[in-house]
Amino acid sequence: MIKQALLGEFLYEAENTRKLLSVIPDAALEYRPQPHLWSVAQLASHIAEVYNWYESTFLHDNFDMASYQYNKGDISKASNILQKFEENLAKAKTVIEQSDESQYMNVWTMHAGGTPLMPPMPKIQVIRGFLFNHLYHHRGEMISHLRATGNTVPGLYGPTYEQSRKS
Repeated sequence: MIKQALLGEFLYEAENTRKLLSVIPDAALEYRPQPHLWSVAQLASHIAEVYNWYESTFLHDNFDMASYQYNKGDISKASNILQKFEENLAKAKTVIEQSDESQYMNVWTMHAGGTPLMPPMPKIQVIRGFLFNHLYHHRGEMISHLRATGNTVPGLYGPTYEQSRKS
């Protein structure tokens, strides 16, 4: 039952992520609101990357960031980032579908070469917080970045302000 609930939310929110990543124009990729913040391209790439963490989270009880490697590919074009998202999404969906609910309460840890990065917690809490909510946070940032560059954004939970004004 828990797996079905997670999968339902995952699929619904993946479509929202797809909607958002699909509207990113190449012209906005270099924009960053402040010098220390990620550019649109870096943020979009990170959003796509979160889907790459599902295997490490669902199938293992330990995530070592010191040994983690990820090839983000060419992020100079929005279409490349969207393609990477689609690849990672497909793998993540399979991981959820094949996951074992009896493992969801296992204690999960994240560290970098032995240095804890997050406190130990039940895997289900990591799935909801580290995978799902973390992604939603970054989507909100992306919406702000895109609006700051004069781009329109899709409604993820109903019409946007701009869409509601057209009615």
